[in-house]
Amino acid sequence: MSQLRLLPSWLGARASRLLAPHDVQMFNRPSRSSGPPATFPSGKRGGSSSYMEEMYFAWLENPQSVHKSWDSFFRKANEEATCDPAQPPFPETRPAVSSRTETSKLVEDHLAVQSLIRAYQIRGHHVAQLDPLGILDADLDSFVPSDLITTIDKLAFYDLREADLDKEFQLPTTTFIGGSEHTLSLREIIRRLESTYCQHIGLEFMFINDVEQCQWIRKKFETPGVMQFSSEEKRTLLARLVRSMRFEDFLARKWSSEKRFGLEGCEVMIPALKTIIDKSSEMGIENVILGMPHRGRLNVLANVIRKDLEQIFCQFDPKLEAADEGSGDVKYHLGMYHERINRVTNRNITLSLVANPSHLEAVDPVVQGKTKAEQFYRGDAQGKKVMSILVHGDAAFAGQGVVYETFHLSDLPSYTTNGTVHVVVNNQVCYRRRGHNEMDEPMFTQPLMYKQIHRQVPVLKKYADKLITEGTVTLQEFEEEIAKYDRICEEAYGRSKDKKILHIKHWLDSPWPGFFNVDGEPKSMTCPATGIPEDVLTHIGEVASSVPLEDFKIHTGLSRILRGRADMTKKQTVDWALAEYMAFGSLLKEGIHVRLSGQDVERGTFSHRHHVLHDQEVDRRTCVPMNHLWPDQAPYTVCNSSLSEYGVLGFELGYAMASPNALVLWEAQFGDFHNTAQCIIDQFISTGQAKWVRHNGIVLLLPHGMEGMGPEHSSARPERFLQMSNDDSDAYPVFTEDFEVSQLYDCNWIVVNCSTPANYFHVLRRQVLLPFRKPLIIFTPKSLLRHPEAKSSFDQMVSGTSFQRVISEDGPAAQAPEQVRRLIFCTGKVYYDLVKERSSQGLEEQVAITRLEQISPFPFDLIKTEAEKYPGAELVWCQEEHKNMGYYDYISPRFMTILSRARPIWYVGRDPAAAPATGNRNTHLVSLKKFLDTAFNLQVFEGKTF
Repeated sequence: MSQLRLLPSWLGARASRLLAPHDVQMFNRPSRSSGPPATFPSGKRGGSSSYMEEMYFAWLENPQSVHKSWDSFFRKANEEATCDPAQPPFPETRPAVSSRTETSKLVEDHLAVQSLIRAYQIRGHHVAQLDPLGILDADLDSFVPSDLITTIDKLAFYDLREADLDKEFQLPTTTFIGGSEHTLSLREIIRRLESTYCQHIGLEFMFINDVEQCQWIRKKFETPGVMQFSSEEKRTLLARLVRSMRFEDFLARKWSSEKRFGLEGCEVMIPALKTIIDKSSEMGIENVILGMPHRGRLNVLANVIRKDLEQIFCQFDPKLEAADEGSGDVKYHLGMYHERINRVTNRNITLSLVANPSHLEAVDPVVQGKTKAEQFYRGDAQGKKVMSILVHGDAAFAGQGVVYETFHLSDLPSYTTNGTVHVVVNNQVCYRRRGHNEMDEPMFTQPLMYKQIHRQVPVLKKYADKLITEGTVTLQEFEEEIAKYDRICEEAYGRSKDKKILHIKHWLDSPWPGFFNVDGEPKSMTCPATGIPEDVLTHIGEVASSVPLEDFKIHTGLSRILRGRADMTKKQTVDWALAEYMAFGSLLKEGIHVRLSGQDVERGTFSHRHHVLHDQEVDRRTCVPMNHLWPDQAPYTVCNSSLSEYGVLGFELGYAMASPNALVLWEAQFGDFHNTAQCIIDQFISTGQAKWVRHNGIVLLLPHGMEGMGPEHSSARPERFLQMSNDDSDAYPVFTEDFEVSQLYDCNWIVVNCSTPANYFHVLRRQVLLPFRKPLIIFTPKSLLRHPEAKSSFDQMVSGTSFQRVISEDGPAAQAPEQVRRLIFCTGKVYYDLVKERSSQGLEEQVAITRLEQISPFPFDLIKTEAEKYPGAELVWCQEEHKNMGYYDYISPRFMTILSRARPIWYVGRDPAAAPATGNRNTHLVSLKKFLDTAFNLQVFEGKTF
């Protein structure tokens, strides 16, 4: 006869709230004792009554089938409740009928206490006292869990009584409130839980899906005595609070009408950051990179980074004139770099605060990229030497998408920094004594809150009074500490008056020592030829067409591509992909680290690159031939990014900040996609040098071309980059011997659209060989990647050759320039369309075509030479982009300047439009034929006047 299985009453109605997912996970782990873990045929999870039944009955049959903690708990409970010493600790069979015995009541009460402990761990932060003003819930939510409201309500919720408060209960292994004690009274359990979770620190951590991490947090906060400060630590905290608060008071006294985004109401952030840095230094960190918004920035510069106070005070001088280049930026945007001794650990530490604009969280990925680069160059693969700290405002942290984009990079191998400390300044945990900034009047919109703020006793006084009362410091010592720092500020203020000018280079967040000078002298403003020896080209081509690893099986389609590379190498020609390979490989030979990042860059969006080979038979086995070129070469990093432009471009920008001796490239999957990274382009890349004297050599590869692929896969929006170029369209330049390089030095960035693989090769190498660093924007091709005419010979890349800013006509028209009736200027892919159309119309002798390879800074000298070479020709600018886009609005006034308005430059291309390209293939072809016809209709402009 089968045995009847009945659930004891103590495992009945309340079973559903006694277990949470973490408990289920714990029960399902194998027992430390021998024997297999219990399996429950009901399959119920998450604290259901059926699951509780199965666990209970499994324990009755075999105590080792449940977790060791539950075995110990049930055994102890049974022993305590059993009065008859002859009765065995476990029943040999399941009871046919169960009643509410003392044993079941005791077990039930223990489970209730465990559930109560868990409730504090999960929801205790809801009743924590986090609002210093006492007028608002810190999380803007008045919800208080019903199981944590009052002692009596708590007890009733868990079916406990007031008489149970003085009973002793066994503590579970998931709490550390007992310290070395294994049992506590219920009254003491509640007191310790409220002390840990319901005071002025709120803990929300039980959502973490890692038991060890949860246990670490519980141990740190629950263990009695661990969260207490020593007398020395209290005195250090007081001294740091004095500096934090008195710095703000000093600025308020001296510059009461200036915006400074002070830290009043959150002064404790300074000692918090300094404590993080102290602990990090103690653990072996040598370099800390910070990013933060405006609030408290000057205070962090002064009291965390330890920037000279006189340099900060100089920034408030209204008659300030920067001695160095650039327009400068407001004081609460600037950065800093400082190497010093950490006084707590007596170890060297480097601190840098990255400059950033008002776009708040835009600095997050920049900091992470800079951190990753510093780790890479130090060989710090585990992040044990270099770390980052990001400070956020609560609203921006939750509301700006780049925060999530940055988090999304955290587990990607070529992007992870192995962890970041995030400090979120919550304006309802602290408060802003002066509103958003010192020019605001917050009483307009928040009168009741700011009445309370005006009555609020500052944290420094509160803490000082506490330490004086307990005897840790005396009133005299406190007053002396204040007087000491006030004196430091006044002396620095006096010195700042003597500084007639500000050297903005003091505010650099990444100095490049030795880069701009050789033996103490400034580098020569010249650029060497960018060609390389033929044997080096051949060697790179051979490696590019091979598989350096043995027993490595590649895809058959890739075998065909490699054979094609080998054939080109033998014929001493290159296509776009092989030219790029040779540029990268030659730089690696010269010790220059190359990093290429973006969406699908390892293979290439258009399946042309294949820098990472994948074994077709061994999972995750890869080979990067570029890293097998030379025995002592620099490393090559090529890495597919997440589907992010804003975050990834910011990351690569930060990476390029760390060292000038690297070529860092970011490739958009299509050039159009950079628009979601526009903030990084506008605020950091275009303006970085002007605002922060921040040289940066990052390269943007933007696939561009009108090929019938629709409005979102065609245009990299060259007009936007050209509009932000800082060269003057109306200034007639002086053509000096070093005109080309001096132009590059003066510009804010370089914009090119190469039409040949050789020129692409040269411009990449020139980027590193220049004696300075400028961002480089390259509009790269799509169809030209495989165009039979878009090839270059080794002769155009060998030693002695260099980048061509303009490529002149070299056909029949160039042999008799006086006979040429039209000179067409163009850039990029449209050149090949024009050449084909000219040939079909038989106009090779009457029409010359000149290519602008470097669009900005504008090659005034070479354009003047080209125009003068064809004195009788009409001048035409031809582009495939719409008239209100592309290059025309940029080149037109510059042509007028260089030609002194003597000759007009006519426009040929698509009409103005709202979208950059049509989505209809036939419409695309019709408009292409139309403007090509116009380009070669030699009568179309006759009789018109300029």
